[in-house]
Amino acid sequence: MKTLYGYMRVSTKEQNEARQRILLTEAGIKENHLFLDKQSGKDFERKNYKRLISLLNENSVLFVTSIDRLGRNYNEIIRQWKLITQEKKADIVVLDMPLLDTRKQKDLLGTLISDLVLSLLSYVAETERKFIRERQKEGIEAARRRGVRFGRPETKLPQSFYKYAQLWKSNELTLSQAANKCGMSRSTFWDKAKCLK
Repeated sequence: MKTLYGYMRVSTKEQNEARQRILLTEAGIKENHLFLDKQSGKDFERKNYKRLISLLNENSVLFVTSIDRLGRNYNEIIRQWKLITQEKKADIVVLDMPLLDTRKQKDLLGTLISDLVLSLLSYVAETERKFIRERQKEGIEAARRRGVRFGRPETKLPQSFYKYAQLWKSNELTLSQAANKCGMSRSTFWDKAKCLK
């Protein structure tokens, strides 16, 4: 009996993996055999992915919902696929692409079809990553042209700031005292006050 594992990935901490979790549990993977990383698919330097890989062997089957959940770098996806199937001798099942199920068709033709589909899907995953980055860059540039400002907004200094900054500079108040009187953190007060002449 083979041990089933599932791998989930979302690109940011804000994204939700619920859809992947549902599909993987419906495929028969136990909750304690599910691994999740919340980071980009540009490479495989992911903590839980590495933990998962260390567990795989010839008695394992790794499930992913789609090839882009595994990663978005063409060469790395191919390299990891070979690591899992050839070095670890585990099987892989890509749920949204039945042709990518290494448990089936282990003959030469099956391997050829699998390799062709994997190459095509890996290429699509990396290309989509490049398109996403390009669209994001274009969106930011368009927003800047419209006058949208990025980053934390500049906070207005309290009216009493200059008075207390001068008292701090002349050593009449400590940094903590001056910052407290202005209702500011010590680091913010210091950052703003050090620039004053």
